Amino acid sequence: MRAIRHHAFGPADVLRLEQLPDPEPGAGQLRVAVEAAGVHLLDTSIRAGMSFPSTPLPELPMVPGREVAGVVDRVGAGVDDAWVGRRVVAHLGPGARGGYAELTLVDAGRVYDVPDGLDAPTAVAAIGTGRTAAGILDHAAITADDVVVVTSAAGGLGALLIQGARNAGARTVGLAGGAKLDLVRGFGADTAVDYRDPEWLDVLRAAEPRLTLLLDGVGGKVPRALHGLLEPGGRMVRFSGDTEGYDAPDRRIVDVLGPVMLSRLAEFEQQALAAAADGSRVPHVGTTVPLADAAAAHRALEDRTSVGKVVLLVDRTGG
Repeated sequence: MRAIRHHAFGPADVLRLEQLPDPEPGAGQLRVAVEAAGVHLLDTSIRAGMSFPSTPLPELPMVPGREVAGVVDRVGAGVDDAWVGRRVVAHLGPGARGGYAELTLVDAGRVYDVPDGLDAPTAVAAIGTGRTAAGILDHAAITADDVVVVTSAAGGLGALLIQGARNAGARTVGLAGGAKLDLVRGFGADTAVDYRDPEWLDVLRAAEPRLTLLLDGVGGKVPRALHGLLEPGGRMVRFSGDTEGYDAPDRRIVDVLGPVMLSRLAEFEQQALAAAADGSRVPHVGTTVPLADAAAAHRALEDRTSVGKVVLLVDRTGG
């Protein structure tokens, strides 16, 4: 099979397309002929050699990728043969690897049938980014009285969070850069603000004098400034990995990464797939890249030129 591997930590060019032996499923495993594989900003950080407490650096060489959609083509011992030929989607698990490949192995207990009407890229976006959005929205507990501001609103998570806030009846504000503002409005944001405009805070204040909830996945100066605009009693739900505290006890900060979310991942996966299938919260797959060009997908995320969810597509004819 063809797969992406990297042998050393570094820039995107360390990702290489190679021929590897076809994996064989062990007991309790399925083998999936991959059609789509999700790409995350976290993937780029790991590739560059950045370690985090919850994600220690892997041993190299390795095949990146933690979420896939495709067709089961073989099963291991103890797995019902009825799985063969079914369209499935799966997150491979914490610390798992192997998604950037034509074939990958998945524990049978982690797979879901792809809901009718979903294509592979949308399904793979739902199982990864969608489950994260489901967890964030659960902890945010948005009501119709909220005015919600979402950072990085043109990204995969941003699209889902805006839809979720809109579904709750809240007024929504999306921050993005330049040409991406129309996309943010298309997701359902009532107001879209270009955070690269030197006067963006004044623009936001004029358009939305009242903010009650900040959903932030970027960290740094922008969310700090936004936090200061929250009305007393407002809250910030943070999933950037940033741990900086702000001296404002009347505007609490809730960090949702880590144990807060990990204990309910299966529940959030099921919610995300159901919401994508019924149309209430549909991932926006805005950037698709052939498997062979995985390095380009990483560069698009790092350069912030991607929109929506970034997905690798597998073409077994050699593309």
